[in-house]
Amino acid sequence: MSVLASRLSRIKPSPTIAVTAKARELKAAGRDVIGLGAGEPDFDTPDHIKQAAIGAIQSGDTKYTAVDGTPALKQAIAAKFKRDSGLDYSPAQITVGTGGKQVLYNALMATLNPGDEVIIPAPYWVSYPDMVLLAEGEPVIVPCPQNNGFKLRAEDLEQAITPRTKWVILNSPSNPTGAGYTREDMKALTDVLKRHPHVWVMTDDMYEKLVYDDFTFCTPAEVEPELFDRTLTVNGVSKAYCMTGWRIGFAGGPVELIKAMAKVQSQSTSNPSSVSQAAAVAALEGPQDFIAEHNKAFKARRDLVVEALNACPGLSCHKPEGAFYVYPSCAGVIGKRTPDGKVLETDEDFVTYLLEAEGVAVVQGSAFGLAPYFRISYATATEALEEACTRIRRACEALS
Repeated sequence: MSVLASRLSRIKPSPTIAVTAKARELKAAGRDVIGLGAGEPDFDTPDHIKQAAIGAIQSGDTKYTAVDGTPALKQAIAAKFKRDSGLDYSPAQITVGTGGKQVLYNALMATLNPGDEVIIPAPYWVSYPDMVLLAEGEPVIVPCPQNNGFKLRAEDLEQAITPRTKWVILNSPSNPTGAGYTREDMKALTDVLKRHPHVWVMTDDMYEKLVYDDFTFCTPAEVEPELFDRTLTVNGVSKAYCMTGWRIGFAGGPVELIKAMAKVQSQSTSNPSSVSQAAAVAALEGPQDFIAEHNKAFKARRDLVVEALNACPGLSCHKPEGAFYVYPSCAGVIGKRTPDGKVLETDEDFVTYLLEAEGVAVVQGSAFGLAPYFRISYATATEALEEACTRIRRACEALS
């Protein structure tokens, strides 16, 4: 008799974490591996943020805090929402968790009953469906192909909604595709949601500040104020502020929901790190100019990778609006044969071939719900990206 809960059989470990772990393992064994699997900036946390953390430690700010965030951090988050999106949240409408992932998880655990449906556009961040399943909900996956810019269309959203729909999750710019919803795109979706008052909106705005060219970020409650009272606006400091390891995510939403999420958190992790919270205040209230500097580097890397991948036989790569990912199609290599005679039947076969033949670690598109694609994170040094693209091209040219 197994000691494990049956609910665990409904989910799988995170594929993106698995790829990163595999790359680390191979590196430790002496293999020359370029890891393009991890979704974290290669830039260091800015100094003023580190200094705030050091100051917090030295002044003894190392005790328990309120379960879902210090007053100082909630105040800084409220100011951020107002400044960036014109959204008015009081501190009572704000929650802070150990990363954006916990905030999303808390919300689903606090609201889903068995059989409740959650609409998830695909490609999706790998954790959404599994978090819904753990909370005993049912993920409703809506494919968003490349010819729609990898974005959910109003008619597809309309079709997916049923009387059992509890949430729709919107992630812009997106992980894994980098696709960003324009104001017009978002308005089309919010118009549909206005007609279905039982459906709530969960936004994942983690890549809000990582946008390129003339793209302007927007979030649903900003585009359609009528949805404010049934929207959870989720964000965090990990990507824009290069604070992935500090583990601070946050959200604004209706008081009743925020209180319910705090109740879940009070019986799981309790408060996020007091030191990380002090650092997050400095991130939100301090200088922001480094973000534009980083974006300049990310944009150059994006352009380099898109151009290089489009020159590889069998691959084609869409140019994304934001984040630090590209999501190239590998449909043109499916059915081809590797030098050692193996036929590539899936995108997973292709990424395995890239890792074994050339030491390039990427994540297969099937993990994100749309195949045959793969995800590359270009949040790594330019020289490493150039070398990785050379190796990918070599691997593609070796196929017959």
